[in-house]
Amino acid sequence: MISDEELTALMQAINNRYGLDFTNYERTSLKRGIVRLMMKNKMESIIELWSLVLKDNEFFQLTIDELLVNLTELFRNPDVWIKLREMVIPEIENKSLNIWHAGCSTGEEVYTMNIVLETLNLLNKSKLLATDLSKKALNKAKKGEYSLVTLKQYLVPFLKFFPNREMSDYFDFHDKHANIKSKYATNVTFKRHNLVMDKMDGKYDIIFCRNVMIYFDDSLKKRVLDLLHSSLKDNGYLIIGYYDIMPDYGKTKFSIYDVRTRIYKKISQPK
Repeated sequence: MISDEELTALMQAINNRYGLDFTNYERTSLKRGIVRLMMKNKMESIIELWSLVLKDNEFFQLTIDELLVNLTELFRNPDVWIKLREMVIPEIENKSLNIWHAGCSTGEEVYTMNIVLETLNLLNKSKLLATDLSKKALNKAKKGEYSLVTLKQYLVPFLKFFPNREMSDYFDFHDKHANIKSKYATNVTFKRHNLVMDKMDGKYDIIFCRNVMIYFDDSLKKRVLDLLHSSLKDNGYLIIGYYDIMPDYGKTKFSIYDVRTRIYKKISQPK
């Protein structure tokens, strides 16, 4: 067991050493991440973890991946992508889309978006920004390489969106892995970004921030929602995860577009 005092002290030490503030992340999730990390490295006390985190920068970068579990899939929750293809994107007047994937993890969501854009003849007219705090996840996303075992797990949602297509239409297959075809990566910029601390330039037609806010307490959710709101164009769309709950504060910033798929629309504030 990890006490609240131990957790607070470790998070403060990380903030002092690396300038990353986890003190307002959801505490239960952080504790689970720390336990996973200790078990993985066969540590018996948080003191061992504390010492290694503060001394070894490379180990700390791996620590981030344990604290923030990167979960994503190709065509995850296919109803979302169907709604985007059939309703959301056709409603956007500007057909040169800017899209931000906040917390892009290992990139499957980003490449899914580009495949959807291609079905609407918008692939070469759109720009995607994919950001994450984890360097390891970003590096994997940039490579666009996934094991065949992983891709097999994505087959069911893929076929719900594309009943008559094959994954080989979008991936180059090898013995044990497959790579996303290069045309689905050329319009993507990958960038490390701390959603709760860093500013964001530019305005976006669509922002994905799926299953990210589950790690935040109310004060961080408010800060992130302010950032997402200011980063959206007027009438832009915000897509959150099935496990995210829009707090009351967020309902003053975003109206519900489709509750089932967790798609919201920006409420423009009076100037």
